[in-house]
Amino acid sequence: MNPVDSPVDRYDLVIFDLDGVVFLGHEPIDGAVAAINGLVDAGKPVAYATNNASRRAGEVAALLVSLGIHAVAAEVITSAQASAAILAERLATGDPVLIVGGPALRAEISDVGLMPVSAAEDRPRAVVQGYAPDVGWTQLAEACVAIRNGAMWIATNADRTLPSPRGELPGNGSLVAVLTTALDRQPDLVVGKPAPRLFTTAANRISATRPLVVGDRLDTDVAGAIQAGMDSLLVLTGVATPADVLVAPVRSRPTWISANLRGLMGGAVRVPSADSDGTASADGWTVRSVDGDLQLDGAGTEVAALAALAAAAWAMGSEPTVTAASAAAATALKYLRLSS
Repeated sequence: MNPVDSPVDRYDLVIFDLDGVVFLGHEPIDGAVAAINGLVDAGKPVAYATNNASRRAGEVAALLVSLGIHAVAAEVITSAQASAAILAERLATGDPVLIVGGPALRAEISDVGLMPVSAAEDRPRAVVQGYAPDVGWTQLAEACVAIRNGAMWIATNADRTLPSPRGELPGNGSLVAVLTTALDRQPDLVVGKPAPRLFTTAANRISATRPLVVGDRLDTDVAGAIQAGMDSLLVLTGVATPADVLVAPVRSRPTWISANLRGLMGGAVRVPSADSDGTASADGWTVRSVDGDLQLDGAGTEVAALAALAAAAWAMGSEPTVTAASAAAATALKYLRLSS
């Protein structure tokens, strides 16, 4: 297999994360629009799975369309949708659910026949907690009281941060941590990635048997794909850095790596397997263990260098020091921010 082949033909569905993969804030990431539209125009099924509970599926689709992407609401699955579906399975129609979040989460709860409430005195059967920009002390305090009084506690996701044009900002996981500290306990259930439900729901909608998950986070997108039994492609446009890739635990190691979504059509590199002596090669690069360090030699793309380094580092099983054996290797390591 050529390691720089397009991965797309191997899969019958491509499931995209959004923040840090397709857009940052309200701006598309370079290459994303053309890459996704190319898949759609070629007839490849796509879906969007997001932990962000602040928008409904229709709103997500409208945002994608405003960026120039061919998208419809039926392709979108959100953690708010999935959380509402789970609560509908566990509660009776009309049961009160206290909302920590925004209008999108409230609407999803209402749509499945449950009653959104805002106060602990409404005796909610459950508390559902999702990100919204205006979540504050009042909502958290009501949730604290309701949970202490016996309400089930469901978090839409546990992302500590979310990407933005200004850098990483507090995500829902940071707000969940406030209640975790106050209550000295964890949520009863975290619905979003890395739990597999968003991915399996997206696949089941079209009976896909070999989906590819595309994301920017090792701890949610890649780990969730692994839990769902799916391959993953990590793009370096969001949270995860090349240094993070080298120390990724087994449960969050990507199948493919790409600089951005252009790699879907060619340029993504499948992470190879290291040889028995720990040597790994990918598209012109070779990585060997030399006196306990990883030495990169050869020439090729920076993404291929990272794929080879990742394979060797994972085989080593510890955080490596990386050195260059050629001028091209030194340039690649500097580009990947793996050397000074």
